[in-house]
Amino acid sequence: MTTSPQSSPPAHSDDDVFAALKPFDEWNRELRRHAHPVDWVNPTPSGRYNLVVIGAGTAGLVAAAGAAGLGAKVALIERNLTGGDCLNVGCVPSKALIRCARAASDVRRAAAFGVHVGDVRVDFPAIMERMRRLRSEIAPNDSVERFTKLGIDVFLGEARFTGEDCVNVGGQTLRFSRAAIATGGRASVPDIKGLAEAGYLTNETVFSLTELPRRLAILGSGPIGCEMAQAFARFGSEVTLIGTSEHILDREDPDAAARVEASLKRDGVTIRCGGKTAEVRRHGDERTVVLDCDGQHSEVTVDAILVGVGRTPNVDRLGLDAAGVKFDAHHGVDVDDRLRTSNPRIFAAGDICTKYKFTHTADAMARIVIQNALFFGRAKASALHIPWCTYTDPEIAHVGHYERDAKDAGIEIDTFEIELKDVDRAKLDGEDDGLLKVHVRKGTDKIVGATLVAAHAGEMISEITLAIQAGAGLGTLAKTIHPYPTQAEAFKRAGDAYSRTRLTPFVKALMTRFLAWRR
Repeated sequence: MTTSPQSSPPAHSDDDVFAALKPFDEWNRELRRHAHPVDWVNPTPSGRYNLVVIGAGTAGLVAAAGAAGLGAKVALIERNLTGGDCLNVGCVPSKALIRCARAASDVRRAAAFGVHVGDVRVDFPAIMERMRRLRSEIAPNDSVERFTKLGIDVFLGEARFTGEDCVNVGGQTLRFSRAAIATGGRASVPDIKGLAEAGYLTNETVFSLTELPRRLAILGSGPIGCEMAQAFARFGSEVTLIGTSEHILDREDPDAAARVEASLKRDGVTIRCGGKTAEVRRHGDERTVVLDCDGQHSEVTVDAILVGVGRTPNVDRLGLDAAGVKFDAHHGVDVDDRLRTSNPRIFAAGDICTKYKFTHTADAMARIVIQNALFFGRAKASALHIPWCTYTDPEIAHVGHYERDAKDAGIEIDTFEIELKDVDRAKLDGEDDGLLKVHVRKGTDKIVGATLVAAHAGEMISEITLAIQAGAGLGTLAKTIHPYPTQAEAFKRAGDAYSRTRLTPFVKALMTRFLAWRR
């Protein structure tokens, strides 16, 4: 689990800047050049800004670029790396690893398609180098240089509010008409006896590995835990996935989560759910995780531990009290439906103020901030229809209400379920262990939610999201021509299933009599 010898990054007062930059090879040096250039000199503030954005992750970058593009005078402040979690320690590196893991899996199961290959050898250092290279190639999109060219004053350093309309960074005071807090979150770490002493990885450090852990325990059976469990198992690690709920992905539809759980087990992941981690002990290079399930103790010995139990909002060291901004250390900044904080001059967007901690949600919320903060807009976050996807294999994607949500909201529903084994393209692709569930208001075709388990569920769920956004029902999907053969034909099948419910015995009897008369 140790890293290969590499040159170290330059010294800096805030070591957090370099958490994602190990090993400090040519690709991470390139990332550093774009995301936090070592020779950067902050500009001198001049006058009042229309918008000061704190945090250069997805929400901050979208808000800053959008506002500047509309003619606003904008300042952008980042204490770490521009691009935020998504670029540096989230979506980009994780999906790079997942793609490599899928390639390894495809080769192993090639014989099922009549293609015979030899033993599969996974070159983990090469996989990680590929990830670092691709990340550095994407970095210019979020770079200090690019946003400076957009006319934005970019400040690198720690921001702290010193009043209701001013913020300090690097000893300089920036005054604003409006501000946006977009500082995101960081990995939560559970209070487990011995965990800190034993040492652990999070999403902020796991992508700095250069050697594959032989045995890996993952604490947390949510999206991050499941994605990484499957990927590392496919790379060759002995993975134990540990969760406190009765099954993995406990927020998802239980039937859908069961499909993913079965897939993880086929890839060799050992799943230990329904208990809690009582203690972690370290012996040399080994860690022993002690599990407690209804008073019965068991142990798992591993070489590394990855913690993936959720996110903690970055509200510390911001001086929010001085700005009159209400916040909670666990839930983040308080906002209303228009994303205003308790200080009407200050808005928030992204992980810092929502339970939907996704890059695309941060993007959508940032656009609301632009409308409402700069142009007296009345856009509401509650009007957003937010899809999400866990990128296991198969993927699990969802939008709208689950069945339990509809019940809690007092919405009576009909559910149409399609097995992917009945969809020709899924069967031909060998990707037929999935399902689609679409919930509609009872007696209508109005879609209130859907869950999809499929190899490319994340690519497909947008059809349902668009239908909900546009007010199109299942009847519209039934009338929409889908290319054959595609896995998206599952949506048309769901539409056809709805259409068949309209053919009641009474209607069919009338049609039979009419057609008999026509003969």
